Amino acid sequence: MTSSPTGSSSAGQRPGLAATVALYALARVGIVAVVALLLALVGVPLAVAVLVGLIVALPLSMVTFRGLRGRLDSALSEAHRRRATERAALRARLRGDEPVLGSGERSQRQPEPGQG
Repeated sequence: MTSSPTGSSSAGQRPGLAATVALYALARVGIVAVVALLLALVGVPLAVAVLVGLIVALPLSMVTFRGLRGRLDSALSEAHRRRATERAALRARLRGDEPVLGSGERSQRQPEPGQG
């Protein structure tokens, strides 16, 4: 598979937004499971261990997954930037303007039907 979920296919590219969110969520669930397992091994009832694991996982993941959170932040900002660019291009097309592409080239405008 050569393309990412966002449609680009450059080699060495960071994972897309969905993959980064899934990885971060999986890591957070893993911390909850580890804390709950440790508490259950000590003799704490499982329901209480899971609830305590949920509470402890938030600050623990803030410290433990700092790099992963940074990747998530950059993936979110990249998705926001891409959507803003797409939205601006769509609005320009709806106005009838000719949007300027990112590389400085103007888009190829199709001739209107009946003109030609």
